[in-house]
Amino acid sequence: MDLAILADPPDKKRTRGRQVSETRATTPAFPPGRYGRRRSGRRRPVLPIIALAVVLAASALLSVRLYERYGQLDYRAQIVGWQEPTDTRMIIKFTVRVPAGRSASCVLRARDFEGNEVGQRTAVVSPEPGETTIRAEEPVDTTERASVGDVIRCQPAG
Repeated sequence: MDLAILADPPDKKRTRGRQVSETRATTPAFPPGRYGRRRSGRRRPVLPIIALAVVLAASALLSVRLYERYGQLDYRAQIVGWQEPTDTRMIIKFTVRVPAGRSASCVLRARDFEGNEVGQRTAVVSPEPGETTIRAEEPVDTTERASVGDVIRCQPAG
């Protein structure tokens, strides 16, 4: 490398060749028959519009079905606690808010210390007349000693 070139002050007047700025305002002319027939105008995207309509309809139907199945917030369960479990049974205490005069079907689960499910039961509970909150204690039979009880979900009984 030549150090004398690097030691010279930069020359700001030099350019890298002739600078050209060109803008074409006309469309390019292609030889006839070489690139096929040119299309004039835009095509209507019929197939993508139909596909989009089908996807939106299917999404709406799926949303309604899932909401009917899982989106009912009228039945809210809350775990209160459980009694000291034995090797074969755990009594789970919970409350459920329901619409007035309606019963609830709740899925109860007992798990061991490692988190494995050792028992499960579906219990139907009903409120006192005019009440909307149910306080319940339900036994869950277990295959071994449980350490925690859960209310998985509550839904309308029936």
